Amino acid sequence: MENLIIIGSGPAGWTAGIYAGRAQLEPLLITGRAPGGQMALTSEIENYPGFPQGISGQELSQLMQQQAERFGTRMQMDEVTAVELSNHPFKLTTYGGEYEAQALIIATGTSPRKLGVPGEAELTGRGVSYCATCDGFFYQDRRVVVVGGGDAAVEEAIFLTKFAKQVYVVHRRNRLRAEKVFQERAFRNEKIQFIWNSVATEILGDGKVTGVRLKNVNTEVESVLEADGVFIYVGSIPNTGFLEGQLNLDDHGYIVTDRQCHTSVPGVFAAGDVQERVLKQIATAVGSGAMAAMEAEKFIAELEDKAYPERTD
Repeated sequence: MENLIIIGSGPAGWTAGIYAGRAQLEPLLITGRAPGGQMALTSEIENYPGFPQGISGQELSQLMQQQAERFGTRMQMDEVTAVELSNHPFKLTTYGGEYEAQALIIATGTSPRKLGVPGEAELTGRGVSYCATCDGFFYQDRRVVVVGGGDAAVEEAIFLTKFAKQVYVVHRRNRLRAEKVFQERAFRNEKIQFIWNSVATEILGDGKVTGVRLKNVNTEVESVLEADGVFIYVGSIPNTGFLEGQLNLDDHGYIVTDRQCHTSVPGVFAAGDVQERVLKQIATAVGSGAMAAMEAEKFIAELEDKAYPERTD
C-alpha cells in the first residue's frame, strides 16, 4: 500500500514528487514510457524562471528528479496500463505488477498528434520523426521538412539548422502562431524557408523518406517537395486512454479538474498538460504539480484523521 502514487515524470510529476516528498508522504513516481516527458525532448528551454542563459530539457528534467529524490520520492521505471478508481484504495496495473494507493496524481502529459496521411505510419523511424532533439543529428547536410507553425515547430526548425543544409517549414496559414522571439530568429535564419498556406497530404518514400506531397489550401494546387526527413509538430493529444470510464474527460480526452486539481474521483488529482488545454508550459505544469501534491497531502491527512499543516514555505 502506497500513500501516494504519481503517474508521469514530466515537470508536473517531478514537482508533485518534490512537494509530496517534503510532506513526508514517501511518494512512488511511475515514469511512464518517456521519462522526462516532452520537457526532456526539448533542445533548449529559455522561458523557465531561474535559468537566464537557458537550459536543455534533459538537464532540467534530471535536476527536478534529483530534487524530488532528495526529499524521498521513489522512482519506478514502468508504465501504468489500467486503473481501478471506483473503490478505495485505488488499484493500478503496470507492465511490472500491481499497486494500491491512498491517493493518486495523474501527470501523464500528452503525445504528438499524427498527421494521419499516407506514408506517415509506414515511414515513422525511417525519416518521419516527432522529435528533432532525438533525430536531428542524422540529417547532417540534408534537407528536412517541418510541418507546423507553433512554438514547437519553429523552435525545432531552428534547432535542425545546426545539422540540415535546408529546413522547409510547411504551415497551413500565412503567418506563424509561435512566440515572436522564435519567429524573428527563424526569419533571420538563411537555412529556413517557409511554405505558406500549405498542408502535407502524403509522405513519399520506399523504405525511407524521399519527399512530401503538398497542397496549397487556397488554390488546391499540389506539388512534391523533395526531402530526406519530415518532422511533425501539429499539436498534441492527452495520454488518457487508460482512464476511459474511470474519470471525467472532456471531448478532447483531457482530464476535467477544478482549480485545485481535483478530478471527478475524490483522492485522484491531475496536473500538467494532461489537464491543461490553454497554456502548455513547464511553468504551468510546475504550478499544478505543486497544487496537486498539497491537495493529496490534505486528502491523506483527512483519511487518517490528522490535522493538515498550514504551510507558508
